[in-house]
Amino acid sequence: MPKKSLNILFASSEAVPFIKTGGLADVSGSLPPVLRGLGHDVRLILPAYPEALDRMVRTKEVAQLRLPGHHETVRLLEGTGENGLPVYLVDAPSAFQRGGNPYLGPKGVDWPDNHRRFTLFSRAVTAVGLNHAGLEWKVDIVHTNDWQTGLVPALLNSEWQKPASVFTIHNLSYLGLINYPAFSELYLPADLWRMEGMEFYGNGSFLKAGLAYADQITTVSPTYAKEILTGTFGYGLEGLLQYRSDHLDGILNGIDYDVWNPATDLHLDHRFDVSNLDQRVHNKRALQREFDLPERDNAMLLGYIGRLVDQKGADLILDILPRLHTLGNVQMVFLGSGNQYLEKALREAQFHFPEMVRCRVGYDEGLSHRIEGGCDAFLMPSRFEPCGLNQLYSLRYGCVPVVHATGGLADSVVDVTAETLKNGTATGFSFQNADPDGLWYALRRALVCYQSRPDLWRAIMARGMESDFSWHKSAKQYQQLYYKALGGEPRV
Repeated sequence: MPKKSLNILFASSEAVPFIKTGGLADVSGSLPPVLRGLGHDVRLILPAYPEALDRMVRTKEVAQLRLPGHHETVRLLEGTGENGLPVYLVDAPSAFQRGGNPYLGPKGVDWPDNHRRFTLFSRAVTAVGLNHAGLEWKVDIVHTNDWQTGLVPALLNSEWQKPASVFTIHNLSYLGLINYPAFSELYLPADLWRMEGMEFYGNGSFLKAGLAYADQITTVSPTYAKEILTGTFGYGLEGLLQYRSDHLDGILNGIDYDVWNPATDLHLDHRFDVSNLDQRVHNKRALQREFDLPERDNAMLLGYIGRLVDQKGADLILDILPRLHTLGNVQMVFLGSGNQYLEKALREAQFHFPEMVRCRVGYDEGLSHRIEGGCDAFLMPSRFEPCGLNQLYSLRYGCVPVVHATGGLADSVVDVTAETLKNGTATGFSFQNADPDGLWYALRRALVCYQSRPDLWRAIMARGMESDFSWHKSAKQYQQLYYKALGGEPRV
């Protein structure tokens, strides 16, 4: 007998195409439509940032909310996204009608009232989840994401008739910390400030609130779900996570195969699929021209897209550039921004190795597609990576990934070994130690394969392109998790 359809409120601080700063937006924009395709009534709820208001279709006011600690009446706006997904926007102009991005002001510094802003958003999500907004829509599941919505499971916990709650950790390192004076401004229940609640070594953590009170907890890959149970990756929360491990699951993120499809991608000069891989070389030449690199088909062209921060291991790549230069037939292109010292180091590397290294500081969506569609290999040496998306894009585009075997990278890239070559599962190259030597030896293995075994390299490319990392598989796992949160069947 088929499972009943669920009413799911999906709460996030960002989602494509409305607003994006990172992978959370990709997940929040991609997963809800696929869940709707499984027969569930899924509605996304976001803060009403200016960008989100601009991208909403057929917006109308459906409720007015009076929320504790906020002097204005908060409007709840309803509309749809470009794909027809129902969307609610929490319209509180003093909190969300600002420049900068959702978390940072125009000068790149955290908004000082972020704790108030996202408490307000969490209260609005809770009101909708409890049907206090008068929408005549009974929510079965409230799916919350990262610290910005961590208070929602805590606020729901004290209610009698409440929906089940799921809390997804996209990156445990963002704890959402506040001190006690800031907590006292929020009009929250006093008993939240305790060791069993959100109190965290003398401060409070919005993220810990989600972990402590949610019915089910997920991370964005199975390996990361295991890693956060350890002191190395647990950020002081490993004890709580071990205690709640029976309620913790890891579900690998997917990617939107309509957006990331080399056969139809309009960002590429030449579109291709696994049956006509010869077309990729035209994209490689075009990318070399775009970055003003010498057009050499036999040069191994490497790519990096991501934040220039220590977590992503960009410094490891910088460390091995002199060694790469001695090989003479390697090129490297970078796209990203972040720490000023890493941005400066990249510009200096571009100066020192003008025929090998090129960088673009910033972000360009079209260029990111062209890097995936034109590079021979993609470097992702993250020290930790809850899931990662670029390695999935790379696999899809025949751009062989070279990764540190951590988190979602370990779950999605199968290392080239004698065994995996024999059983036909190899899709990339990985290394165990997140240091320059680990990256160097993995990259050397890749380079030898690329230069001396072109048929094998092509087979590895094809196997990655044929792998299934679409959202449909992951959405079915979330569906089962929702039923688990409800005790097996939707509440009636």
